[in-house]
Amino acid sequence: MNKDYYKLLGVPRTATERDIKTAYRKLARQYHPDVNPGNAQAEERFKEIAEAHDVLSDPEKRRRFDQFGSGTPRAGAGPGRGSAVNWADVLRQSQGQQRGGRRRVPEAEPDMSDLLKDLFGRAGAGRAGGGAGRPRVGENLEQELSVSLEDAFRGAVREFQVEVPDETGTAVRERIELKIPIGVREGVKLRVAGKGYFGPGGGPRGDLLFKVVIAPHATIERRGDDLHTEVPVAVWDAMLGGEVELRTLGGSGTFRLPAETQNGRTFRLTGQGMPRIEGGKGDLYAKVKVVLPQELTAREKELIEDLRRGRSGPDG
Repeated sequence: MNKDYYKLLGVPRTATERDIKTAYRKLARQYHPDVNPGNAQAEERFKEIAEAHDVLSDPEKRRRFDQFGSGTPRAGAGPGRGSAVNWADVLRQSQGQQRGGRRRVPEAEPDMSDLLKDLFGRAGAGRAGGGAGRPRVGENLEQELSVSLEDAFRGAVREFQVEVPDETGTAVRERIELKIPIGVREGVKLRVAGKGYFGPGGGPRGDLLFKVVIAPHATIERRGDDLHTEVPVAVWDAMLGGEVELRTLGGSGTFRLPAETQNGRTFRLTGQGMPRIEGGKGDLYAKVKVVLPQELTAREKELIEDLRRGRSGPDG
């Protein structure tokens, strides 16, 4: 019985390339030998899933598979769309052609040897090579990486210890050095080439991917390439104006606060935001938070009372 690759991946024949890729990744994670050590059925299932993905993710291979279908052919069925082909018969016919010399092949008849190579190349190579499948690139290994806002602002170099199983299932422990670029954004994937899963059949390894997650900051919020923060301001500085200290990811600084600044007013400091990977910087938005004094002295209360009477008028 021949395999129905659509059923193996659990997708309809109308599935898009993205549907096929999503289904494959989900099933591959479920049946991967690393997740099911010593489970022969899971390993076989994983191989079938990989074979199905190899065919359906390639437009030409998928076209040919759709043309010939799978399973046992119905009586009188030809090689049209939706019909099925008995591959054993195909092989016998192919061998008969070789023994019988030349045979004119109609234009509409596809090259069966190419078709078999496309669809079952890995299985055939395994038998011919004493059980060793054709070398293929290993899967990528992906994991999340939490990056502080300070490291995203300045850039950093991190060192990791990662474990990756080799083809025998033995965990290989390696030290990885990763450069975090200045201005890196949430969701960006940082790649370390050749440090993913080992390739089947002795093939090259996949890559190690770190998906960046920016950790929240205590006082500063990032929005795109802009930064937003609150600036505590004493009530007299808000009323009379003056120099106000501002702490940013780039260090401490000051900016001039105009007199009679209202609580909640936001100031834009151009070019003081996040650095951009492509160059330049975003802006910093500083929102004023007026802070009222506490534990007033008797003299302070007297002065404030005088101010209140003066602002209220003689009848106040």
